[in-house]
Amino acid sequence: MSEFAFDILVSGGGVAGLTAAAVFGSAGLSVLCVDPAPPVTERDAKGSDLRTTAFLQPARQLLEFAGLWSKLAPHAAPLQIMRIVDAGGPEPEPRLTKDFDAGDISDLPFGWNLPNWLLRREMVARLQDLPNVAFRPGIGFASLFTRETGARVGLSDGSRVQVRLVIAADGRDSPVRHACEIPVKTTRYGQKALAFAVTHPIPHNNVSTEIHRSGGPFTLVPLPDYQGLPSSAVVWMERGPEVARLAGLDEPEFEAAMNERSCGLFGPLTLASRRTVWPIISQIAERMYGERVALVAEAAHVVPPIGAQGLNMSLSDMRALLDIAQSSPDRLGDRQMLETYHRRRHTEVQARVAGVDLLNRASMMESQPMRDLRAAGLGAIYSLAPVRKAMMQLGLGARG
Repeated sequence: MSEFAFDILVSGGGVAGLTAAAVFGSAGLSVLCVDPAPPVTERDAKGSDLRTTAFLQPARQLLEFAGLWSKLAPHAAPLQIMRIVDAGGPEPEPRLTKDFDAGDISDLPFGWNLPNWLLRREMVARLQDLPNVAFRPGIGFASLFTRETGARVGLSDGSRVQVRLVIAADGRDSPVRHACEIPVKTTRYGQKALAFAVTHPIPHNNVSTEIHRSGGPFTLVPLPDYQGLPSSAVVWMERGPEVARLAGLDEPEFEAAMNERSCGLFGPLTLASRRTVWPIISQIAERMYGERVALVAEAAHVVPPIGAQGLNMSLSDMRALLDIAQSSPDRLGDRQMLETYHRRRHTEVQARVAGVDLLNRASMMESQPMRDLRAAGLGAIYSLAPVRKAMMQLGLGARG
């Protein structure tokens, strides 16, 4: 049986896992990143992830450190304005529109949006530039044996790896978290999300638009032009049965439905990709570590796709782990390091999970009186400039 030794094993080759491998590889540590499924790195390939990720301002410094930003920046669509539209009246039409402009709090945009399939492509390319990082797609985590001085990880190809730290970035059903027997609290909303790309005749002008009616937000996030036309990524959240109905419509009927739901704000939307369906939950691990194991990203916390919080919370996890590792390199993976990481992150994670949960429940409101109350609340927040600016700063996220 083959055995290898690394400082860190990253379980998970999604956007979070690839980022973690680049971050710790760029810090000079030896890293092995594994995932049972090879990454799909082409837009129209079978199994490609058509969702997008908005990296908020605080993420840029970490991406620069990891050598990723220079690869991502040419493909990124800046997010200058976050527009909230309430269409919760008797008819599906805008009745209240409020713009939250990054220029009110910063010289930079709120963030930058990129397709997930492209992120995987550029991140894999970065790992190939790092001689101290090995990426082995098609091989997954199989077993874990830990002691105070290190961890032995069994892999699906029968090999074993000796490491100082295991980073679990292997999703909401994390096999590593299960191996550590760390409980999670899960909230199910009865929602799902449709993710797809569209083109439209009216430019988005770097405005991310959330349209609220009922069932969840209909969000259009700027993408670079596609085939010469303005393009946006759409996440359409609805109750599960309604998503199943929408997903089963033929293309003309689906386009009619999404144009009604978009209130015509960008002119006629044209479907520019296939449709994918994703379940919506909130989830939080009871603790963010086990012996020689750190949980990050969806292995530690899952939130609905509102306010670009998900991956940016994950990057805060990595930033905290990196800071602690660099301040005490001889303690990499020991109990003191991991308990410090948990204390630094878990309280903020709990607060953000609760905050996104509240926003999602508000977006799902179906009764007219409650939708009217939601619109009144948005108007009140926006009318108070100090509150509006504080909300924008909070949305960007504090340093983990």
